[in-house]
Amino acid sequence: MNQVNDLASHDIAAQLDEPDVLPAGKLCLEFADTLNWRASEQPIETIPSYTDLIAWALRVGLISEDAASLLNKQAAAQPALAKQINAWATELREAIYHIFAAIAEDSTPDPANLALLNEALPQAYASPQLVATANGYSWSWHADKSGLDSLLWPILRSTARLLTEGNLSRIGQCVDDRGCGYLFFDTSRNRSRRWCDMNSCGNRAKSQRHYARHRSNRSEIS
Repeated sequence: MNQVNDLASHDIAAQLDEPDVLPAGKLCLEFADTLNWRASEQPIETIPSYTDLIAWALRVGLISEDAASLLNKQAAAQPALAKQINAWATELREAIYHIFAAIAEDSTPDPANLALLNEALPQAYASPQLVATANGYSWSWHADKSGLDSLLWPILRSTARLLTEGNLSRIGQCVDDRGCGYLFFDTSRNRSRRWCDMNSCGNRAKSQRHYARHRSNRSEIS
């Protein structure tokens, strides 16, 4: 996956939403999956602080190392604001997760979650500009350029794009019986994806099936 050098140079949300860029398939779903083992009795928070949010954004390619360094400096200078924005990020994440989890289950999302997104969307689309890129032209958004909240706007645009332009029937949720709960966008031809990752939850399920068949065969022989 290519790292993005400048958050403000083009619509990074659109880039990260391209097929086979992120494990979850869409930036907004990748963000929704930052609570590990959500469906289990002991979920694990991976962004408990704003610095953790920065680290996640750097890891998925949302920001460059230079941008991460700048945001860390800003957060250190404004710890109360950083804490507030991280709390808001978590609140938005939960709204995004529950909206798409409901869609994955063919249910109607809670209007309160949609209302929370709608309150923030005007900032996510603030002051649009067309910019030249290697492949033509793309959007640049003023809100992406600076500020501790700049990480959130591409995530919100990804959410809005998936809700309005995406094939919602391809949104799925990992069926791992330990309570993984990860969401993903299924790009398989016959929409057969059942796990967040075949190398983790999928491989475990495959091993369980193999063990069950092997045990059944041994029982029949004996």
